[in-house]
Formats: sequence, structure tokens, C-alpha cells
Amino acid sequence: MTLGVQRTPDGYRVEVSRYIDAPREVLWDLLTDTTRWPDWGPSVEEVVYPDRYIRRGERGRVRVSDGLGGVWVPFQITSCADYRWTWSVSPPTLGLGAFDLAPRVPATGHRVERTPPYVERECDPSRTRHQSTQSATDSSRIVFEIPPLAAGYAIICERALIKLDRIAARETVGEK
Repeated sequence: MTLGVQRTPDGYRVEVSRYIDAPREVLWDLLTDTTRWPDWGPSVEEVVYPDRYIRRGERGRVRVSDGLGGVWVPFQITSCADYRWTWSVSPPTLGLGAFDLAPRVPATGHRVERTPPYVERECDPSRTRHQSTQSATDSSRIVFEIPPLAAGYAIICERALIKLDRIAARETVGEK
């Protein structure tokens, strides 16, 4: 897991990333399939969206976990191309569906990078299989881009990356 500050197309962001032994397409599918968000997103309990997969310009709502108030947060996908997507959110609706505030607050961006084979990795004690040398598998790097004012959300993103790694490991068992 790495943490740093990088310039993105949306300005400087705190980036949390993890190398995962899975094809980029598998990880991209997990990130863009709204039915899977509760599986890997620690703060996401439920998603209401017009389609299964995200598209630029579409709006939806997520119900965040009870620890974050259990409220519905409206969102809009602001970009979705080249294995990178971003979204904006608006204040929670608190059950007041009549108020349709346009999502304007930039939220966490997501991207998947293909990595060359034989990428050196550090041993990560959170993994179920402790392999710290090299891998010849199809490997990718997932990056979460966090707006600086929300830097504290990095810990949630780290948990999401661990979940994504475990899900990808289960779903690609027969492909390696």
C-alpha cells in the first residue's frame, strides 16, 4: 500500500494505492459496477443508480454506513474514461427527496493502471498469501485519488483496497 500526494487531471490529490495480482479489466469491472460497491466500499451500504455500470453524467445515490450517519448522499459521475473515473457528491438528503441538489463537491477518484510483469512488492501482512518477491501474473495498481480536504478518508480507502484485493483473488483463481 502506498500513500502520497500527486497531481491528477483534477489537481493535487492524496493518493492511496495497492498493487493487485489481477487483470486491469477485472478490477475496472469491480470499480464501475454499482452493484459491487457495497462489497468493497467500507462506507457504502446501498446504491441507487439507473444502470449497473457507471457512465459520465449519470446521477445516483449511495447510502453510507451507519457509522457515517446512514444517510443518502446524491452523486454524479463527472468523468469515466481510460480506466479512471471521478464523481461529485452533494450534502446528504436526510430523506428529503424533494431537494435535488446538484452534486458539486469533488469526491474520491478511482483509477486502474496496468503494471508490467515482475513488479517488486513489499510484504503486506494484511494479505492472506504472504508473497513478497516477484510475480509474473497479470498485475494492476488501483489508485484512489482523495481531495486534500478529505485526506482523513485515506484510512477508509486503504480498507477498500484490501477488500478489492481479496475479491479479485477469489474471482481470478481459475484464470492464473
